[in-house]
Amino acid sequence: MLRFMPVGDSMTIGSAGDHTWRYRLWRHLCTSHGGPFTFVGPRETLYDKQDDAPTSLAYAEPAFPCAHLAGWGEGWLHMVPLIGDAVRAHRPDVLLVSLGLIDLGFYTNAEQTADNVRAFVAAAREADPRIRMVLLPVIPNIRAAADPSFAEQVDRFNVLLAKAVADLDEPRSPLLSASPPEAYDIDTDTYDGTHPNAHGEHRIAGAFAGAMWEAWGVGRPYAAGTDRPGSGVPGHPAHG
Repeated sequence: MLRFMPVGDSMTIGSAGDHTWRYRLWRHLCTSHGGPFTFVGPRETLYDKQDDAPTSLAYAEPAFPCAHLAGWGEGWLHMVPLIGDAVRAHRPDVLLVSLGLIDLGFYTNAEQTADNVRAFVAAAREADPRIRMVLLPVIPNIRAAADPSFAEQVDRFNVLLAKAVADLDEPRSPLLSASPPEAYDIDTDTYDGTHPNAHGEHRIAGAFAGAMWEAWGVGRPYAAGTDRPGSGVPGHPAHG
């Protein structure tokens, strides 16, 4: 069984009532992956905005393997000390990582964040020398749109992230740099300029799916509209 661990920040954990891109990717793989698979990780909850804590299990569609390693307000800086134990305990084959915005916004500059990427990769490989990883760059967000200096940091980090992937990729533990979600638009793909709505969830899921299909032959190219259990018919992204 192929075991995926989503690792990320608020865009990955999601909040109460969300489907999450994790669900969208799971539905896609249900209709496209030829063998058994699951999602694993030490956490299962969504973030509850009323509690200001990750206490909710109110997924829009709860019947999926919702395990993950993601946290509201957590970045590379926070995941470095957690990833080794998470890999050892939950034995993922593939890490699906979407991090960086929180780091750049509050904690570290582009170079320091890139150093934490390398530390994360080293810690994951220490736990499992054959682990595979797909790393998503920081995607468009409202702060970058409004703050040119922050946008420069995002662009700089994304260059350094691609360099880290190229430097650290190796046959026994391959790294992939996923392409940014195609045509991602903060006005139509987010509900607040940062966090994905249903359209954005599909686009992020598609970025991970596309990378794995193109590099490893896992699944097939992403088609939205596979959210309804039992549905394998490509269609239009659901709203809500």
